[in-house]
Amino acid sequence: MTLEFIKIKEEHLEIIRKWRTDPDVSRFMYTDPSISPGEQKRWYEKIQKDASKRYWIIKSDDEYVGLVNFYDIDERNKRCSWAYYLGEAKHRGKGFGREIELNILSHAFDERGYNKLCCEVFAENEIVVKIHQKYGSKIEGVLRKHICKNCKFHDVVVMGILKDEWDELKKGLHYPKIKIE
Repeated sequence: MTLEFIKIKEEHLEIIRKWRTDPDVSRFMYTDPSISPGEQKRWYEKIQKDASKRYWIIKSDDEYVGLVNFYDIDERNKRCSWAYYLGEAKHRGKGFGREIELNILSHAFDERGYNKLCCEVFAENEIVVKIHQKYGSKIEGVLRKHICKNCKFHDVVVMGILKDEWDELKKGLHYPKIKIE
C-alpha cells in the first residue's frame, strides 16, 4: 500500500462528487450536499482561484480513496486548518488515518513552515477526535450546538497542534512518507 496526494484536477470531480454526497461521508460534514455535476464544476473552478485553500485527492496504489485539504491558509500568521475523509468505505479502518495525519503534519510544519495546524470535528465523531489527539492535536474548545443538520444541533470540537509540539512528537515516529504534489 503506497499513498500519495495528487492536486485535484477536473478528471477527479465525479468521484469527489460521489464521496461528498455519500451519507457515510457527509454525516460529518457541515453540509448535506446534493450536488449536480455543474455545481461540482463551479466549486472546482472557485477553489482553483482561492489561495487560502489546497485540495488533494488521496491515491492508494492505483485507486482513489479520499480527499485531504488545507483551508483558511493564513501565511501572515503561519497557520491553516485541515480536513480529510476516506470516500471509499472499504478503506476505512485500514490504517490510512495515521499515514495521512503524520504526512499532513510534516507537510504543514516541515515543508510549509506553519506554526499551527487547526481542525474542527463533530463531537460525536469520537474516533477522529482520538486520532487527532494521538498525533498531538489538543482540544482548544467546543463550539456548542454550532452546526444544524437534519433539524438537530451538533457540537464541534476545535483542535490544534503547534510546530514545537510536532517537533517533539516526530522524534520517535517512523512512518512512510507520502508524495504530495
